[in-house]
Amino acid sequence: MEYLQGRALLNAIGNLELTGAYAEALKKLGHNVEDVAREEPDAALGNGGLGRLASCFLDSLATLNYPAWGYGLRYKYGLFKQYITKDGQEEVAENWLEMGNPWEIVRNDVSYPVKFYGEVISGPEGIKEWVGGEDITAVAYDVPIPGYKTKTTINLRLWSTKIAPEKFDLSAFNAGDHAKAYSAMKNAEKICYILYPGDESLEGKTLRLKQQYTLCSASLQDIIARYERRSGEFLNWEIFPEKVAVQMNDTHPTLCIPELIRILIDVKGLSWEQAWNITQRTVAYTNHTVLPEALEKWSLELMEKLLPRHVEIIKMIDEELIQTIIDEYGTEDLDLLQEKLKQMRILDNIELPESVAEMIAKPEKSSVEAIESTEEDDVSDEETETTAEEDELEEEEIEEKNEVPPIIEPDPKLPKLVRMANLCVAGGYAVNGVAEIHSEIVKNEVFNDFYEMWPEKFQNKTNGVTPRRWIRFCNPDLSKIITKWTGSEDWVVNTEKLVTLRKFADNEDLQSEWREAKRRNKVKVASFLREKTSYIVNPDAMFDVQVKRIHEYKRQLLNIMGIVYRYKKMKEMSHEERKASFVPRVCIFGGKAFATYVQAKRIVKFITDVGATVNHDPEIGDLLKVVFVPDYNVSVAEMLIPGSELSQHISTAGMEASGTSNMKFAMNGCILIGTLDGANVEIRQEVGEDNFFLFGAEAHEIAGLRKERAEGKFVPDPRFEEVKAYVRSGVFGPYNYEELMGSLEGNEGYGRADYFLVGKDFPSYIECQDKVDEAYKDQKRWTKMSILNTAGSYKFSSDRTIHEYARDIWRIDPVVLP
Repeated sequence: MEYLQGRALLNAIGNLELTGAYAEALKKLGHNVEDVAREEPDAALGNGGLGRLASCFLDSLATLNYPAWGYGLRYKYGLFKQYITKDGQEEVAENWLEMGNPWEIVRNDVSYPVKFYGEVISGPEGIKEWVGGEDITAVAYDVPIPGYKTKTTINLRLWSTKIAPEKFDLSAFNAGDHAKAYSAMKNAEKICYILYPGDESLEGKTLRLKQQYTLCSASLQDIIARYERRSGEFLNWEIFPEKVAVQMNDTHPTLCIPELIRILIDVKGLSWEQAWNITQRTVAYTNHTVLPEALEKWSLELMEKLLPRHVEIIKMIDEELIQTIIDEYGTEDLDLLQEKLKQMRILDNIELPESVAEMIAKPEKSSVEAIESTEEDDVSDEETETTAEEDELEEEEIEEKNEVPPIIEPDPKLPKLVRMANLCVAGGYAVNGVAEIHSEIVKNEVFNDFYEMWPEKFQNKTNGVTPRRWIRFCNPDLSKIITKWTGSEDWVVNTEKLVTLRKFADNEDLQSEWREAKRRNKVKVASFLREKTSYIVNPDAMFDVQVKRIHEYKRQLLNIMGIVYRYKKMKEMSHEERKASFVPRVCIFGGKAFATYVQAKRIVKFITDVGATVNHDPEIGDLLKVVFVPDYNVSVAEMLIPGSELSQHISTAGMEASGTSNMKFAMNGCILIGTLDGANVEIRQEVGEDNFFLFGAEAHEIAGLRKERAEGKFVPDPRFEEVKAYVRSGVFGPYNYEELMGSLEGNEGYGRADYFLVGKDFPSYIECQDKVDEAYKDQKRWTKMSILNTAGSYKFSSDRTIHEYARDIWRIDPVVLP
């Protein structure tokens, strides 16, 4: 659903090895290349790590010469442009297309019909036909993605939606009913207005489902058209999975599964068995989250109205899955079988198909019947004497053994749902997590029942980031140093060469060059912060950064509570004590809170209020600054990351699938503070335990800690209570933070009980921050840690990730071109 591309100019000329020549040409025209590059708006096609990962993958696919296509939607207004005001975050529509987009090529010759609503009728010979309803057209816009030092350029094909001219109601327009005339056109166009439209209302849910189906339908029609064109007269559907692999990035494109089946059966004339077999060999699924709300569940009622043919197909897939579960577990242990069906079915809270219900309800002949022996001649009267009481007990035992557990009936109070993640696992041939710890959680918790049945489907593919954009182009000063000390520029495509830096980590010349490069980048960041926020910061302070989507599990709240504690301690000291006790810090935040996510927006407001107080406190001066950078995007990241010294990746353990910003920071010699979550685990292994600041509870402890909290056994640290009281005292302004502080209190209830364990991890976190201060005071040690972080980041190139996908999931050998 999203690609977070960033600006294209510097990346394109860099990949084409034209940076110097292009800069010289612009100079002759009286322009500076950096000034020109800054005029380009970021493409508003994504929001967070999911979209940025997809863009890194495209860069690697092109660089490594794989024949790949990216498919997405061309959002007119993006997610939103973020402003920070005295009231916190405000959202306005992005205007990235206002001046046109020079990087895209509109392909009016490539368009496909997409249908919604209508009904399904049976034609001759039982062939199904989806008729009536609302018809729109998806038109292709192509964005070229050039590889690095290769002639390969792949394509990101984005779909824009409109209606055919004949659908415009000319008679209504001429009669003056302009709203009616425009309605079909507006309904089509609004599909591509906004990324992730609010889905609290039925209209919002409908729009999101329309977006997902448009992406899937147009893309699959395009893939199939290309396959048919290339096959020519030798068209063979059986080998389609040998030529095409469709990788679904999270659950948003799940409708690829029923849509591919629909096209193969209804349009191409294949049988159900053929279409189901081909689909199961074509589609693979990457899971990006363990959060229940992100494992999408759609209302069956809504889907039946909007996509009636797809619901028929999903019901058939559900029946196939039920049969597979019965084949695997049998019907002897009906309790086990019903539990498996409850967990694994695609359709939730929906009655079993009749054939299956009858099979489960029909009791098998019990072996107890053998008790009723007719061979009475051989049994003496004495042996058969039983009391009436004993007879009764025996009958009860027989009934008990013949008893069939009741079939799980749908609960009329609960909605009927389609579980998209279960459909992904059932309909695809491979399922992968995106970090080692995440993949284990996927296997042992999220999809454990599926893993037990299909262990061969499950894999790990740890995320990666492109070293071109994320170090070579955004950090030229450091890149020159790496090239000098590794002996060549080979590290840009073979990041294993970064390991060479380890042997020079103590070298004073390298350390001196490294520190100078970092300071130059910090000076740029200080200038940028002044331009964007008006705050003046000292480039000699430690730059401590947390930039990512604002979400409770990512725990920006833990960070800002730690800063409040630090500020309170400073205020309690004399000027001399403060200077002796604390390393000067600039604490930088950035990220967007989803427009309807109230608690996340409260956190943004809290951070900006703390900044407004701290930054204007003359007693504190340059010892502490708190800055929230508005409208965080790829270009802001490219500015901040090279100048960062400490980066916070402090999610509740077990909740971050992987993270990719942690890799970008490490690659740029920034030291991480974090929990054992997502890719942090592997980064810490590679950079060395002594070069990573670790704190907090571990993933396997979380459930127990929440249980302890619910039982009222958790005792908060006095320092944590002190911070909450300080916030409530009004020192950061008149805003009422009761809801925010209240979420960290109590033992149960929605929005209460500190679900993300901020209070539990707080003592460990502030003690770890003391270790950070201590390490930073020894600049030689800190610089060595920084060098070892860059050296250890070799494993986290998206080139490595793509080679692994190609080898293990897409079943193609690495491409080698002359």
